[in-house]
Amino acid sequence: MDTTERQEKFTWKKGVVQLLMTVVAMIFIFPVLIILNYSFKTKKELYLSNPLSFPTSFQIGNYQKAFKKLDMLRTYPNTILYTFLSVVVLALLCGVTAWAIARCHHKIFKFLYIYFIVGILLPYQALFLSIFIVGNKLGFVNTRHGIIFMYVATGISFGIFLMNSFMSTVPVELEEAAKIDGCSIFQIYFMVVMPLLKPALATLVIMQAFQIWNDFLMANLYLSDKGLKTLTVSIQSLFSAQSSDYTTAIAAIVLSVVPIAALFLSLQKYFIKGMTVGAVKG
Repeated sequence: MDTTERQEKFTWKKGVVQLLMTVVAMIFIFPVLIILNYSFKTKKELYLSNPLSFPTSFQIGNYQKAFKKLDMLRTYPNTILYTFLSVVVLALLCGVTAWAIARCHHKIFKFLYIYFIVGILLPYQALFLSIFIVGNKLGFVNTRHGIIFMYVATGISFGIFLMNSFMSTVPVELEEAAKIDGCSIFQIYFMVVMPLLKPALATLVIMQAFQIWNDFLMANLYLSDKGLKTLTVSIQSLFSAQSSDYTTAIAAIVLSVVPIAALFLSLQKYFIKGMTVGAVKG
């Protein structure tokens, strides 16, 4: 087979792959466009018009009502605070722990790694009663630090598992050279290892931020005080209260997606790189 035929065959295969990816992308984006379209419709159009038809006039008031009913001046900062602090603590703890497990070959570290793996196999949804009893006795119910602690506790197993798979990409020789130069253990991690783990940290941050931002069960279980509620809990109550006006509730969903979508777009370069490295090296 000459070079021209090979190039034509490669081009043909590439075209088929691109076509399939375009079809898959359209399938995934189609429901999103419908939701966005519904958020601008009136209640009458929601029930009577075609899902693909554009609204006769864009109802910006749906977003204004959603902003007011969700009390976003309170629920937005609450959700951002819980997500940000939980993700920062998880990134620090999971990175350091995974580094220690990867570099130390003592049996105790192997046991700890297996212990964290077992934690992944036990979903916290199945342990809600135990989690609530423990949290209640520790004074974590209806407190900001309590919900953050629970998010960290339930996410640390997956975080360590994820970070440990990336540790093989960090050359041990760099750490040894830094140690010879007189760096302390903290300097080695924060100045040598951590910068090389940006893709892994971005992957961890995005995945955990998605889970925490969209969490309903834990927030609903631990936070009954109106001043501490999150967006997802408020949206659920909005659906219940506005059972005949779903356009407002759909507009609320769109508003809740904006921050987490912005986070993904800002870190997607590292996220894609991190997922690729983990698949090859893990």
